[in-house]
Amino acid sequence: MAMKDMDPERSVVELEGIEKAYYIGDSEVSVLKGIDLKIDEGEFVALMGPSGSGKSTLMNLIGCLDRPTRGKFWLHSKDISKTSEEELARIRREDMGFIFQTFNLIGRISVQKNVEMPLVLSEVPAAERRPRAVELLKAVGLGHRLNYSPLKLSGGERQRVAIARALANDPGLIIADEPTGNLDLKSSGEVMAIMKKLHDEGRTIIMVTHNPEITKDCTRIVRLRDGRVLEEA
Repeated sequence: MAMKDMDPERSVVELEGIEKAYYIGDSEVSVLKGIDLKIDEGEFVALMGPSGSGKSTLMNLIGCLDRPTRGKFWLHSKDISKTSEEELARIRREDMGFIFQTFNLIGRISVQKNVEMPLVLSEVPAAERRPRAVELLKAVGLGHRLNYSPLKLSGGERQRVAIARALANDPGLIIADEPTGNLDLKSSGEVMAIMKKLHDEGRTIIMVTHNPEITKDCTRIVRLRDGRVLEEA
């Protein structure tokens, strides 16, 4: 799988004083309370913390799925606060790959069509989409499942389809939200082996997890508690 040139000195994500609050009636509820964080190209970072620590909210902000209430966020040195919704959609589609705990696959279309979906949204011609999807599915060990419905696959197989889909547009940044949360031990090991391979190829990975057993290949662990960075290791 091709990869864009990597500069290990270049930051992918820079957060300064990031706060995120929600409003319930007239009351402001703070979820993130002044996050400072820098993630460089080629890192494999785990965001860890108990339920309610803010790790999923932080992931949503880094993934341009939400905007901070206060603070500054640079993505590849670009000030995201000044970016339009249309440009954010393009960034999510072309520059990032998302892997979710619940897979988020479309059951009524085939495994191959699921992997092609990001390419459809990027208006890649069908003649290019199909071989790309087949290549990616073979790379995750599912070349024999091209025409299956995702509903007929095991949880581990579904997550491998989701990984192939995340790679469709060859993103440099992979964002994974509890990628092994719904998997058994064997399937978790298979998924994390693929994640390690992606990191070894040069991709930057940011992974939310509560399971310390799957962080052995991470280059850094960022622990959050009560909306703040507690420590980095």
